[in-house]
Amino acid sequence: MKPALVIMSAGIGSRYGGLKQIDPVGPSGEIVLDYSVYDAIQAGFGKVVFIIRPDIEEVFKEVIGHKLNGKIQVEYVFQTLEKVPAGFAVPAGRTKPWGTGQAVLTARPAVQEPFAVINADDFYGRQSFLVIAKQLMKMDVKSTDSCMVGFYIKNTLSPHGGVARGYCDVQGGKLRHVAERFNIERRADGVIRYEEDGALKTMADDDMVSMNTWGFTPRLFDFLERGFVDFLSRRGTELKSEYLLPELIDGMIKRGETTVSVLPSNEKWMGVTYADDKPQVMAGIRALVAAGVYPDNLWA
Repeated sequence: MKPALVIMSAGIGSRYGGLKQIDPVGPSGEIVLDYSVYDAIQAGFGKVVFIIRPDIEEVFKEVIGHKLNGKIQVEYVFQTLEKVPAGFAVPAGRTKPWGTGQAVLTARPAVQEPFAVINADDFYGRQSFLVIAKQLMKMDVKSTDSCMVGFYIKNTLSPHGGVARGYCDVQGGKLRHVAERFNIERRADGVIRYEEDGALKTMADDDMVSMNTWGFTPRLFDFLERGFVDFLSRRGTELKSEYLLPELIDGMIKRGETTVSVLPSNEKWMGVTYADDKPQVMAGIRALVAAGVYPDNLWA
């Protein structure tokens, strides 16, 4: 069974000021998302599921979706603020959806096979898709086992400021714990440091982090559904609280509900966290095109 790729794209319009303003990074106007889908096809994924907002559906299909016609099966699902379980209501004044946990839960009607989840605006590299596709193809749809691609922190930094990453405590190839760390950057002394409780702490170059590249079976949706009810019971009246996928997975690990295999990737992450990152991303893509990893025009 070919795995599916679920792409969290609901926030892409708000982050970039409208889909038509997404900055191209490839030689033929490709955006980062194009490279993720292209790599997924090469790795053996059979379907892509875009999580979007209803208000960007038309322009999303025009700018992104139409390029994939005949290349891979495409489905769309919608993340909205109002999609909450029976018995719950959206608090007055809340304007944003409920986070990555709710986003992935909306994909349930479109996914019956093992699947990967990624962000729309991160460049993960070909190897990342190859290793997770290989793992997903071996997974039993009835299993609660999970996996994730682990990146070395040295390969995920921006030279233009601090970044937030999910630090992964890995033992014997399995994820034991994931914890968000903030303002991570390589300081003037060459050491990678991050801020915690007002103090600077260090990280090793080869410490592993999550870039929201997860692999699951459809059994995850049962846990997401129950977790969402629990989250809303505790925090549903807050205006900015988020139901986050890594927090759900961390809780499942602690309760013995899943085992997460960590699949190391040597790929260098690229993304536009800061405006000054864009030239570096474009240069990185050009180098990969020159090396023959990608064609000049992905979808020609």
